[in-house]
Amino acid sequence: MTGSLTMVGRSVRLSRRNLDTLLMSILLPVMMMALFVYVFGGAIATGTSYVNYVVPGIIVLCTGYGASSTAMSVADDMKKGAVDRFRSMPISSFAVLTGHVTASVARNALATAIVVLVAVAMGFRPSATVLDWVLAMGLLLLYVLALSWLAAGFGVIARSVESASLLGFFMLFLPYLSSAFVPTATMPAVLRAVSEHQPITPIIETVRALLTSAPVTSGWLALTWAAGLLVVAFCLATWLFRRISSR
Repeated sequence: MTGSLTMVGRSVRLSRRNLDTLLMSILLPVMMMALFVYVFGGAIATGTSYVNYVVPGIIVLCTGYGASSTAMSVADDMKKGAVDRFRSMPISSFAVLTGHVTASVARNALATAIVVLVAVAMGFRPSATVLDWVLAMGLLLLYVLALSWLAAGFGVIARSVESASLLGFFMLFLPYLSSAFVPTATMPAVLRAVSEHQPITPIIETVRALLTSAPVTSGWLALTWAAGLLVVAFCLATWLFRRISSR
């Protein structure tokens, strides 16, 4: 436990020094939100205010931007020999990854809070109760943890920091093939099938329903996807770390 807390403190301090990554995880979602709300929003029919429709998707997109930087941080430790030094210390084998993942969750919490505040300034008017907010944030936390552990695994196997950023690209791409920006019913048949059967769509739909007081129809599916991805990502990342760092 002490080793994990030490690594968490180290990763948080590194995040404070790397402000450009935090700023990008905030600015990119805000720019995307402004683009869709002010440029495309008037031409997209969703049956409700477009800003209320798109903001939950932007929030999920924001978590992807924040988590993807974890892969680069882990790859940097692996390639610069930091892990070799940590192996001589009395800490658990995956405490380094725990530190990076916890710092990722902290960055995402800050970025998401700022994005929501900007969204309110743009006209976002959630009608969620306190319980709805708690459930939505809980699901997002589970999703962020899953993405962060997956990104950590990518960072372990990446050959360089640059390749780690490429491995995390799909985290940023999948939300575009979901119901984040337009209803899936408006998509061509093949794309609609892909969108409706990938993990991001039920997560977005559940967050959207909770924040707008709509009926929650995919809550258990979203929870299953997020929890299943977390278990697989955690096991894979820790197994890869033990295998590669012991060489």
